Amino acid sequence: MVSSEYERRIAARFATFDQDGNGYIDRQDFNAAAKALLAEFAVAARSDRGQALYGGAEALWQGMAGIADRDGDQRITREEFVTAAVKRLRDNPDRFAEIARPFLHAALAVADADGVGAVTVPDTARVLTALGVPGDTARSVAAALDTDGDGKVGEAEAVPAFARWFTVPE
Repeated sequence: MVSSEYERRIAARFATFDQDGNGYIDRQDFNAAAKALLAEFAVAARSDRGQALYGGAEALWQGMAGIADRDGDQRITREEFVTAAVKRLRDNPDRFAEIARPFLHAALAVADADGVGAVTVPDTARVLTALGVPGDTARSVAAALDTDGDGKVGEAEAVPAFARWFTVPE
């Protein structure tokens, strides 16, 4: 795939992180994502799971800002986002996986109603929908994440899939 096609696909992923649609990604976008997940699963922000989710959102923001916020203004523009993906993450999805792991771990814990360490496929779709993924897409992605067919999605399935989605063209 030519670089321009890769850049186009990565640019489209920008909107997933720009929760408020203001044209840049900042800390508030990650807090909004955490707040939406907590509301979807009726988990209190001050609970252990709520605090872990906000901590994971902050860690994801810090990791992305460290890679992408080239001018240090605490905002990531679409251009900075694409440049970071192309120059720093394209060939290293494991790096992004490690940046995303705390947030994904906490998001799965919020959705894990029975505390077994994995989330049902329908609840995984709810997570994705709360994060702004359209319903039909969220359901199909959630089903695809269940790679072992047990009806659940765990961290071992979600983290590498998220990294691939962000760093590798489809």
